[in-house]
Amino acid sequence: MASKKTSMFTLTERLTMTSASETFATIDLGSYVDVGDRQAIQVHSVDYIFQGATATSGVTASLGATGFIQVQVTDLNRGGIVFADDRALVSSAILNYDTDGFLSESADLFPDNYGKGSDDGRFVVNDQLYISGKMSSYAQDANVTIRVNASIVSLTAKDFMAIAIQSTAADN
Repeated sequence: MASKKTSMFTLTERLTMTSASETFATIDLGSYVDVGDRQAIQVHSVDYIFQGATATSGVTASLGATGFIQVQVTDLNRGGIVFADDRALVSSAILNYDTDGFLSESADLFPDNYGKGSDDGRFVVNDQLYISGKMSSYAQDANVTIRVNASIVSLTAKDFMAIAIQSTAADN
């Protein structure tokens, strides 16, 4: 299906939430995806690092009360947090906190690690990855660093067309 053009590399973006409303960021893939050469990004895994207002502070002070921080990565711009059955959803995570000191981070979608084989992964043919995040309560800024482990692959014409059609169909 795919032949690797590069080894695995990491794309990183930080999402800074400054209120309880949704916050957005993007990861530009334009220099990696090439329609003419049927070149795509193969996402192997997505990691999330939750931090407070500074690199050394925790998120408990950011929430200030019982609450959560939810973050999602999609390959289409949905304008916010989406349901788990959305085909554009690449990865999702949530961090829950209660004032009794219980802190829990978990993926709320099928595993965000797609496996170690050369054919394992999520293929992306769009030129952006879209990041949406939301805090349930706000006391001070919170930061989430998103690390996307990926490689560049060449797809057969049929496979590239199938992924492009699926992505376009997901847009509806």
